[in-house]
Amino acid sequence: MNDLALQIRQARQGDAADVARVYMESWHDTYPGVLPSSLLRAMTPKGQTARWEASICTQGREAVLVAESVREGIVGMASLGGSRDGGVGFDGEVYTLYVDPSYYGRGVGRTLLKGAFVVLRKKGMSSCVIWAHAHNNARFFYEAMGGRLIAERTATMMGEPVPEVAFGWTTLALAERSPAR
Repeated sequence: MNDLALQIRQARQGDAADVARVYMESWHDTYPGVLPSSLLRAMTPKGQTARWEASICTQGREAVLVAESVREGIVGMASLGGSRDGGVGFDGEVYTLYVDPSYYGRGVGRTLLKGAFVVLRKKGMSSCVIWAHAHNNARFFYEAMGGRLIAERTATMMGEPVPEVAFGWTTLALAERSPAR
């Protein structure tokens, strides 16, 4: 495995542009042909930087974390807090978790998710849900991390139906890695 030496920390205001970059690059890598192209085109660096700056500046209910490498800078981001959907029975939620596509497979997602679970525990939570687009390959990552498929729904983005699936962790712990074959 080609893991990076990462620090997981709470995002600071000056991180907003890098958080926006990781978020947008992930969306543009993951969702072509899955989400309407008009939605992807509507994402601008200026708009996303403003969005993440607002989230970072008002951290309270929502926490924003970054995965930072001394050499490469910010290579991943996550946002989390209390569950927004009480109907699934989990008290915490990871709202977003994105890794710069250039760093896929290098341990960034695992390290970020582990850091998110630490923050949720500090906030007094004991379980977690993550909603993902049903056609997002991240679903396999969440399953590998010990998440169990617990629910499905259809949301709406820009007037289009979007199928989503939820993965749940009844304890804030990741699955142990399988030995290499």
